[in-house]
Amino acid sequence: MSEKTVRADGVEIATEAFGDPTHSPVLLIMGAMASMLWWPDEFCRRLAGQGRHVIRYDNRDTGLSTTYPPGEPPYGFDDMAEDAIRVLDGYGLRRAHLVGMSAGGMIAQFAALAHPARIASLTAISSTPVGVDRPDPPETAAADPEDAATGPAVDWSDRGQAIDAITGDARMIAGSAHPHDAAAARRLAERDYDRARNFASATNHFLLKGGERWRGRLGELQAPLLVIHGTADPIFPVERGAALANAVVGARLVRIDGGGHELHPDDWDLIIAAMAEHTAAVL
Repeated sequence: MSEKTVRADGVEIATEAFGDPTHSPVLLIMGAMASMLWWPDEFCRRLAGQGRHVIRYDNRDTGLSTTYPPGEPPYGFDDMAEDAIRVLDGYGLRRAHLVGMSAGGMIAQFAALAHPARIASLTAISSTPVGVDRPDPPETAAADPEDAATGPAVDWSDRGQAIDAITGDARMIAGSAHPHDAAAARRLAERDYDRARNFASATNHFLLKGGERWRGRLGELQAPLLVIHGTADPIFPVERGAALANAVVGARLVRIDGGGHELHPDDWDLIIAAMAEHTAAVL
């Protein structure tokens, strides 16, 4: 694994890469309030073992990337989509395969729509289609509305409260097919919190707007699309994944039986195999 900080347009983006740089590049984009650590190290190594150069990065307001005061994000989804392109530029990549998880799947869709020549393929995991009217926000802080309502009461600058909240959310968004590893979830939350410049800034992700210019234009997506979605996802129901696949000609939908809003290790074989097949084109 190698580390690199991409600096462009006044933004610092922390990145890490796995595998051989001469292999086809795959850029991983994580979702709301989650740094690149939520793409597990071993997951990235195994994907790299399929002959891919895997790059993950911290979105703004997570991990070691640029942060802003909580409640005052001077950016939106369009800016985060441009961050993905900035990472490609930082690695000197003309084209790459994009993979987005949850809100990261939305960012990836915006990036693919805005820069079709740069995106060889798109994979959206546990995500939702962009550019369509929705009655609810792009991602909620917890699976249960009653629990989500307590989110504002969390002092995200308090390590104990933040880790408890993230650990609890990880339990609530888990699927039904496999046992939930609460201890592993807590270790990841602790690692994420302790590494972050300012963990509380990640709450800015729930205030983001943007992407209006793509309303009604998802069908213009040129990149081959793979949608991977758990059938027990409590954040974005699997119908969202199906709607995304149906909106793009030639898209493929892979359902994970009993899968939640997560990358459960027991599902990695299925996910990585699908991703490897979808990103097989030599760039």
